[in-house]
Amino acid sequence: MPAHKLFQSPVYLPALTHETTLSFGLGTKDDPMTFQTNYIGMLDHVGTHVDAFRHVNPKGKPIDQMPLDLFMGKAVCFDLQHIKDLEDISVKDMEEAETKSGVKVDGHIVLLCTGFHKRNYSDRKQIVWGNPQLTAEATQWLFDKGSKMHGVEGPSTDKPTENTFAQHRLCRDLGISHFEWLVNLESLIGKGEFEFIGLPIKFKEGSGSPVRAVAVLND
Repeated sequence: MPAHKLFQSPVYLPALTHETTLSFGLGTKDDPMTFQTNYIGMLDHVGTHVDAFRHVNPKGKPIDQMPLDLFMGKAVCFDLQHIKDLEDISVKDMEEAETKSGVKVDGHIVLLCTGFHKRNYSDRKQIVWGNPQLTAEATQWLFDKGSKMHGVEGPSTDKPTENTFAQHRLCRDLGISHFEWLVNLESLIGKGEFEFIGLPIKFKEGSGSPVRAVAVLND
């Protein structure tokens, strides 16, 4: 599981196993009861996750205080596979992708498929250092269309070669946020409008949370 260039990688280890818990003497002699547990040590911003407002705004709401309807609802996936690593996603790109999708953005959760994850997952450096950037102007375009959440395949909506974080700062000022490290977005291209669900864990004062991102397609 990759992590952003500024973040620690997660730790995921066996804690108790069926072999070690046999010595606990649980169950019966003829039918012992064993079990397994795992240890997870991680930031709340690794793997597929969502940013809380608190992440970049010290006065913003933490993840446990954000309304759940922000993390689910009608959605559309934009085909932006012509955008290469470290390139910018412009307003023009968004307008063309909207037209191609056949869905007029009106409060939708907008997922951006650049093919970044598919191209780079096996390259452990490029997957962290090569993601495209959603420009501030394109972010404003989403906001003006009522979109409060969007999603990208990489570790950030800002490209790693710049440290201004213009997209994150604008999200902070507009009061919107995004999902990061999404995968398999190619399967949603051309599907039109669908239902997206990416509920966070209710971490107290959390700056974000891993999510299980699900798209429910219309028949």
